[in-house]
Amino acid sequence: MLFDAHEDLAWNMLTFGRDYTRSAHETRRLEAESGSHAPKVNGNTLLGYPDYLRGQVGIVFGTLFAAPLRRKSGKWDTPVYADADEAHRIYRQELGLYHRLTEEHPDKFRLLRTRGDLNAHIAEWKQKPADAAKPVGLVVLMEGAEGVRSPDELPSWWEDGLRIIGLAWAGTRFCGGTGEPGPLTDEGRALLRGMADVGFLLDISHMDPEAAREAVETYAGDVIASHANPAALLPESNSNRFLPDDVIDALAARDGVIGIVPYNRFLDATWKPGDPRLPLEKVVEHIDYICQRTGSSRHVAIGSDFDGGFGVEMVPEGIDTVADLQKLAPLLEARGYTNSDIAAIFAHNWLRKLKTVLK
Repeated sequence: MLFDAHEDLAWNMLTFGRDYTRSAHETRRLEAESGSHAPKVNGNTLLGYPDYLRGQVGIVFGTLFAAPLRRKSGKWDTPVYADADEAHRIYRQELGLYHRLTEEHPDKFRLLRTRGDLNAHIAEWKQKPADAAKPVGLVVLMEGAEGVRSPDELPSWWEDGLRIIGLAWAGTRFCGGTGEPGPLTDEGRALLRGMADVGFLLDISHMDPEAAREAVETYAGDVIASHANPAALLPESNSNRFLPDDVIDALAARDGVIGIVPYNRFLDATWKPGDPRLPLEKVVEHIDYICQRTGSSRHVAIGSDFDGGFGVEMVPEGIDTVADLQKLAPLLEARGYTNSDIAAIFAHNWLRKLKTVLK
């Protein structure tokens, strides 16, 4: 079984009308026939229910995401916000899409809100044959907290199924973010206090390192980085998107988990579109770096960020759909990782964190 801690499903459903009950290949065919702009601006999809089954992807962290208006990518990029009210409206709309998906297709997708939901879901996946149809579990993650207009709203978000919150994508009123550095603000500290009171899992992905350091040190709840690669393996990059060693160390000290992103530009900062796809071994290098840095396989996992601004053209060779993440297993084994290590990286590390947040 494999868990993927970051997929921008609702954003794709809202922006491009993608139907994730279909296979990735079926979606590609339909988009090519219809002349959809989705493959051009977001790449050819890597995701679909049949692909989850083939890859034994049993749990996905599905995001709520929208870009601020100042980072709008083009006319096609319609779910953008100018203020917190607009962000709130878009994120609520996306959350509604997850509810609709799971209500209309309960045989394919289910929301996981409680420990009981999680335990029953894991039991079903263990009991049924690998090739048997079963639902994919969805845990909802807010990427960039601008949709939370006030900490007072946090209980209602929890009630409606949100379980993980990342304060930033770009910079927010809470902290600096990717391409827009800055510390944690007083509003950010207040939000963290409110999140801890309710019980949310904090995702530091996209937070500027200065803000992330304070958040990891002070947040009273559990902390992860759902999709973030180590900065040390990207020396040519001057982006604040990647995790410095001291932040990796701090996360490990808090028993955090880091999801590695199998996106070529996050594996080799010199890679550019049009270059040959990188070898899949590059993903293993990033996984191994975290393991060597932290001294165990306990603090690393997968956070693909699939369909999040890139498609099959921009991921390593050998990955055609999400099902192919299973190809990492023999590469890890060749590096000396045990079956127990691989199970931790594929599923058990994220499972440990889910058991802390799903009550």
